Amino acid sequence: MLDKTYDAASVEPRIYETWEKAEAFKAGAGAREGQDAYSIVIPPPNVTGSLHMGHALNNTLQDILVRFERMRGKNVLWQPGMDHAGIATQMVVERQLAANKEPGRRELGREAFVQKIWDWKKESGGIIFNQLKRLGTSCDWSRERFTMDEGLSESVRQVFVQLYRDGLIYRGKRLVNWDPKFETAISDLEVENKEVDGHMWHFKYPLAGGVTYEYVEKDEDGTVILRETRDYIAIATTRPETMLGDGAVAVHPDDERYQSIVGQLCEIPVGPKEHRRLIPIITDEYPDKDFGSGAVKITGAHDFNDYQVARRNNIPLYRLMDLVASMRSDGPAYAECAEMAKKIVDSGELPSEADVDAINLVPDDYRGLDRYEAREKIIAAINAEGLAVTVTDEEGTEQPFVENKKIMQPFGDRSQVVIEPMLTDQWFADAKTLAEPAIASVKEDRTRFVPKNWEKTYFDWMENIEPWCISRQLWWGHQIPAWFGPDGEIFVAHDVAEAEKLALDHYGKSVELKRDEDVLDTWFSSALWPFSTMGWPDQTKELETYFPTTVLITGFDIIFFWVARMMMMSKHFMKVEPFKDIYIHALVRDERGQKMSKSKGNVIDPLSLVEEYGADALRFTLAAMAAQGRDIKLATSRVAGYRNFATKLWNAARFAEMNGCARVEGFDPSTTQHTLARWIVTETVRCADEVTKALETYRFNDAANAAYRFVWNNYCDWFLELAKPIFNGEDEATKIEIRAAAAWSMDEILKILHPFMPFLTEELWERLGDGGVKADKLLMHTAWPTGGLEDAAAAGEINWLVELISQIRSVRSEMNVPAGAKVPVVIIGASADTQARLDTHRGAIERLARAESIELGDAAPKGSAQIIVGEATVCLPLAGLVDLDAERARLSKEMDKLKGEISRIEKKLNNPKFVAKAPDEVVDGEREKMAEFAERLEKVEVAFRTLAELG
Repeated sequence: MLDKTYDAASVEPRIYETWEKAEAFKAGAGAREGQDAYSIVIPPPNVTGSLHMGHALNNTLQDILVRFERMRGKNVLWQPGMDHAGIATQMVVERQLAANKEPGRRELGREAFVQKIWDWKKESGGIIFNQLKRLGTSCDWSRERFTMDEGLSESVRQVFVQLYRDGLIYRGKRLVNWDPKFETAISDLEVENKEVDGHMWHFKYPLAGGVTYEYVEKDEDGTVILRETRDYIAIATTRPETMLGDGAVAVHPDDERYQSIVGQLCEIPVGPKEHRRLIPIITDEYPDKDFGSGAVKITGAHDFNDYQVARRNNIPLYRLMDLVASMRSDGPAYAECAEMAKKIVDSGELPSEADVDAINLVPDDYRGLDRYEAREKIIAAINAEGLAVTVTDEEGTEQPFVENKKIMQPFGDRSQVVIEPMLTDQWFADAKTLAEPAIASVKEDRTRFVPKNWEKTYFDWMENIEPWCISRQLWWGHQIPAWFGPDGEIFVAHDVAEAEKLALDHYGKSVELKRDEDVLDTWFSSALWPFSTMGWPDQTKELETYFPTTVLITGFDIIFFWVARMMMMSKHFMKVEPFKDIYIHALVRDERGQKMSKSKGNVIDPLSLVEEYGADALRFTLAAMAAQGRDIKLATSRVAGYRNFATKLWNAARFAEMNGCARVEGFDPSTTQHTLARWIVTETVRCADEVTKALETYRFNDAANAAYRFVWNNYCDWFLELAKPIFNGEDEATKIEIRAAAAWSMDEILKILHPFMPFLTEELWERLGDGGVKADKLLMHTAWPTGGLEDAAAAGEINWLVELISQIRSVRSEMNVPAGAKVPVVIIGASADTQARLDTHRGAIERLARAESIELGDAAPKGSAQIIVGEATVCLPLAGLVDLDAERARLSKEMDKLKGEISRIEKKLNNPKFVAKAPDEVVDGEREKMAEFAERLEKVEVAFRTLAELG
C-alpha cells in the first residue's frame, strides 16, 4: 500500500541510486533492435561551476528528450563532460594559494602550478555533476569526458596542426581584448560592457604652420549659429591617455567644415613642446559629422573602431601600455621615438609592425605610470597650456569643456577590471574561410534552428566574422603545439620530437627550440566537443554510431562562441554537420521578468527549490513554462503548484489502489465495454499522442501542459470521481473492468510523465505492483505509449457530461450561488442522444453539479441563467437563490475597478517615454497585467449581462 504522503527528499536519492546500480543510463541501455541512434552532447559546464537556473533548464530539457527517446526504444547516448575553463580555474587556484599563504603561480613555476590545478580538480572540481544528478539527469556517466583529458588533448593537437598546415591558423599582431589583471587576451564573451559615470574631455589640436580656416556651425534648418576663424581642430575623448598614440585625426568626407584642412597636419597637445608630434587630418566614413565636432582622433592600437580606420588608411599603430595597463617604460627615450614617428609621417611609408611597435611614444615623465594616473597628469598639462576647448560658466568665466556623462566601459567578467584593447602577438584562426561551409549548412536546411528566428543571429555573426584569436596568455589549458627557432621561425608539430625534425630539415642542423608558452582559448577545445568526446581522431564505434548527434540544446548567448565554432570544426574535419537540430532555449528570469543577478539579489537557487519542493516539481515547472522564444518568469509559487500536482498524482494512485485498482496481466484496453472505461482509454491514448507530437517538435510547454490537463482534469477530477459510484456499487463485472482500466491508465500516465517527473513516476511504477502484477523492468526502459483504442462515441458522451457539469459549476460560481444550494436544471431543445445521456448520467449530474432536479422543457423558466451545451440550452432558475441587487452592485463595482486598472495601464503604454525608458521586462509585465484584467473584465461583463436577463 502506498504511503499516505509522498516524500520526495527521501525517494529521489534512492531512485537515482537504483538507476545507477542498474546502469540504466549507459549508451544503448533499453534500446530495441533495429531502432535508430539518438545522441546529445551536453554543453560542458565549467569545472569550477555550480548549478544555476540556466543549467537546470538546459539539462532538464535534454533529459526530457533522452528519456522520451530511450522509452521509444532508440539507441540513446547522452554524452556528459566538463570544460577546463582556463581563466576561471586558474583564478580559483591562485586565490586558494593566496588564502593558504602558499607560494604564488610565478614562484611555483608552470609545471608545479599546473599540478596544483590538477590536485584541485581531483578534490574540488566538478561538483556540478553531483548537482545535475540531484536534478535527475540521465547522462551516461561512464563516458564522462574532460577537455583536458589525454584523448581530447590529442584531438586538440591534431586539429591545431592540421589547420596550421591548411593555412587556416596563423600568428600575427592584432588588436584584442586584454585583461590587465590576468595579463591575457580574452574573448568578447568574457567582456561585460557596463554603463558607468564617465567624462568626455574636449581638446584643441593646433594646426601646423599657422594654418587657419573658417569654422561654420549650422542648426537643423541650415541657419548659421556659429562662424569663426580657427587655428585648431577640436576632438573629444573619454580616454585622454591614449592621445599619446594618435596616428591621425579623421573627419567625414562630406563634412563641409573641414574641407579646406583635409591633408593638413595638426599637433597632438601632449608631451614636451620641442618634440610635439604632428599627425595628418584624413577623411574616412567612420566619423559622424553630426556628433560633437565631427572630428575623431585615430588611436589604432587602443580602440577597435580606430583600428579598422588605421588599417584602411595606412596609419601606424603605436602601442602605449604594457601588459598590466601601465604606460610603457621600454624602448628608446621619448625624443628619439618622437623623431622616428615624425619620419613615418614625413615619408608617408609605413614601416614593419615590429619597427612601429618598438616606438614608445609615452613621454619620459609618464613612463611606468598607471593608465589613470597618467590620464590625470595629461589633462592637467593640457589645461595648463590652454589647449582645452573652453565654455563660459554662469559667472562668465572660461572653463575647460568637460561633459559628465554615462559611458559604456568594458570589464573582464572575472577580473572586474577595465579591459584595454591591446595590440599583441596572438594566434588566429581564419574564421571567415571556416564559416562558409557552416553557413551553407543552415541555409540549405541540413541544420535548423528552433525557433527559426535564431538563424538570423547566426548568419549576422558568421557572415561578418572576424579572425578568431585562439591564444591565451595563461598556464592552464592546451599549450599551443608550436616551437620557435633561434631566429623566430615557427615549427608547428604534434610533439617536440616532430618539431625538432622539422627544425633540423629547415636549418640543416640541430638547434635549441623554445615552445610557445601560450595556451589555446577554451572555446577551441569545446568546438571539437561533438566528435572529440566520441574518440576522434580514432575511428571509434561511438563515432560510427552516434555522430552526427541528433540535437543540441543550448542558450542563445553562445551561438557565436560555441555553436558556430562546432559547426565550423565539424564541417572541416568530419565533412558533416555536428547536429541536425539546434534548440535555443530562453532565459530564466525572476517572476517580474528581470534577469537574475547577484547584485539585484533576485537569484533563485535551483538546489534550494529541489530541497523544498522536489526535483520533479522544478523540472515540470521549467518544462511547462519553456515556450519557444519566450523567457521564463519563474516564481517559487509555480514550483509549489507543480509540487501539488505531484501530490495530486500520488493521492490519485493511492485512491485507485485503495479501491482495488491493480495491474491486470494481459489486460487489453480495447476490449472494455463500459463507456467510462472506453472514455478514459481513449483520452489516455489522445494525451500520449499529443505529448509525443509536442516533444518531437520541441514544444516542451505544450507537452507538459497536455499531460497536466489530462492527469489533473480527466483522470483525477473526472474519471475517479465518476468511478466512485461504480467502486461502491454492486455490479462486480463493471467494477472489475473500471478497476483494470484505472490501473492501465495510471501506468500510461506514469510513462507519459516519466520524462518530466522521473523520480515520482519510477517510484509509483514499482510500488503500484505490490498488490498486483510486478513491473518486469524499470519504468525508464518501458515502451512509450503508441496508439490504441479511440472510441469517439464514448469520448463524446463523457466529454459532454464533463462540459455540462463544468458549465453549470461556472455559472454558479459567477453568480455567487451558495455552495450548498441545489439548483433545478431545465433543458430545452435536447436531441434524442442528449436525452439518453441525461437518463444515463442523471445521478452524476445531480451529485456533481448540485442539481436539485433535471427536467426537459419547451421554454426557459423566468429568471433563468442560460448556457449552451451542444445543441441544447441549459437553464438554471436562479431568481430565488441570488440577491440580484447585491450581485449587480458587486459586479458593477468589480467592472469599474477593472476598467480603471486597464485605463491606467493603457496610459502608461501609450506614453512613448515610458515605453522607451522602462526596461523591457517592465513593459512586458504591464502588457501581461492588462491582458489579465481584460480577460477578467470579459467574464464579469458576461455575468452582469446574465443578471440582467434574470430580471
